[in-house]
Amino acid sequence: MADHTRDDSIAAVARRILAAAPPRFALVGLSMGGYISFEIMREAPRRVARLALLDTSARADTPEQTQRRQRVIERAKTGRFAEVADIQFPLFVHRNRHGDEALKREVRTMAGETGPQAFLRQERAIIGRPDSRPSLAATACPTLVLVGDGDEATPPELST
Repeated sequence: MADHTRDDSIAAVARRILAAAPPRFALVGLSMGGYISFEIMREAPRRVARLALLDTSARADTPEQTQRRQRVIERAKTGRFAEVADIQFPLFVHRNRHGDEALKREVRTMAGETGPQAFLRQERAIIGRPDSRPSLAATACPTLVLVGDGDEATPPELST
């Protein structure tokens, strides 16, 4: 598992991962991991033997997405980080599971393990990510793109 909690740009996270990765590897990116995967593919495409992009998008943040992120960033900065997982839960979990209290607790635990400082770095990195669509055609390795039909954050039509 790659450490994506210490840097505040997608490029810096990708460089950290590439420095620790073997010379050739299979790459799987889920959500933010997909944004990082696009950067890795720009920086070191020959090192990636296979690629899987799950519930992610090659697009840059829209102004609306950035505004939503800024609102949760403000909560985290003002000591209300515990609220962030509950705000994001409906975007990250299928609507059939919105009432699943055990799953909500698990998501809150995961957020707590990440912590507010890493969360802030990740959100800044996501906001600053480039549009990766222009470089998609250069992908030469076998690639899987998979997104759930109930994905609110990245619906199927936005997954490429």
